[in-house]
Amino acid sequence: MPAKIRIGVTGSGFMGRTHVDAARRLETTEIVAVSGGSRAPQLAADYGIACEPDTPSLVARSDIDAIVITTPHHVHCEEALWAAEAGKHALVEKPLATSLEDCDRMQSAFADRQLILSVGYHQRFRQSIERTRQLLAEGSIGKVRCLQTSALFDITTMRDDEGFGGNWSWWKDPRSLAHLINGAPHTVDLIRWWLGTEIDTIAAHCNTFREENPNENTTMALISFKDGTSCTYWSSSVLPDPGFPQESFRFRFMGDDGLLDLDPYGKLQLARNGSWETLYEQPPVGFDQADAAYQAPRMQAYCDQMQAFVDSIHGQPGGEGTVADGRAGVAAVLAMLDSSAQKQTITL
Repeated sequence: MPAKIRIGVTGSGFMGRTHVDAARRLETTEIVAVSGGSRAPQLAADYGIACEPDTPSLVARSDIDAIVITTPHHVHCEEALWAAEAGKHALVEKPLATSLEDCDRMQSAFADRQLILSVGYHQRFRQSIERTRQLLAEGSIGKVRCLQTSALFDITTMRDDEGFGGNWSWWKDPRSLAHLINGAPHTVDLIRWWLGTEIDTIAAHCNTFREENPNENTTMALISFKDGTSCTYWSSSVLPDPGFPQESFRFRFMGDDGLLDLDPYGKLQLARNGSWETLYEQPPVGFDQADAAYQAPRMQAYCDQMQAFVDSIHGQPGGEGTVADGRAGVAAVLAMLDSSAQKQTITL
């Protein structure tokens, strides 16, 4: 059996704790240390690991093989480059970076050193999403023509839950670009992964409502793909309570021969020959509830993603997000923001 991959995590917030917990659960990894953020000392104490004062100190440790980066978006590139220079592999939470230039710098730094650079697209590892991919590959609804997608929730619910901790200030930091860059990369990645196609054009309208925030928090976009598929995307982090049921992450497919309706946190349904059939129902994930966030239903996808990262390090096909996948997500978000600002359709 290959030696365990020794993991260090940058960032001590919600996602930092998530990846520390995932590395602790696997037999193929060992969680060694954490750095960054006011909660790092407590996180380290909770898991009995080391707490480093900063990222350079973390990546300099000789007992760490790979870094998981969960810090605010605008420092992803800098921290990844430090990791590459220290000879460490890296798994970067989405978004990969906040500019295409930074994505390319990261890709070159890791490729030049023959190191693995992966992107945190954990949604690929939810069973309903994998089942959707299989159905589409089998042609269960024929050629996909149209997609309707949504990513709608109220950020105040999570901000008000003391169990998550932190002040969420990064959400309103202009260097983080927008709410859009938190969720849209997932949607773009899944469609590319499911259909094997790339974005052709994007037309979008972005705005900010209900809060003082220099960043976008609500977007509606029309996306066309190179295979002819059309997609609508509606994203908002300020949907008034109680919101729309089952619309926090939703995909509706129209194919030549049928329909698919996917709520990755609920049901996967198939319609053919005039009736609907439920194919799978996801056990409650609890992603928006602090007391449930670190239990098995949510954590399984992160454990599977961590294992895929480990497999890639060992030279085996992992299936996690690649640099190209991460770059595509960033390119889509930047195109949406540019389209809105210019009031034009953007060709990628």
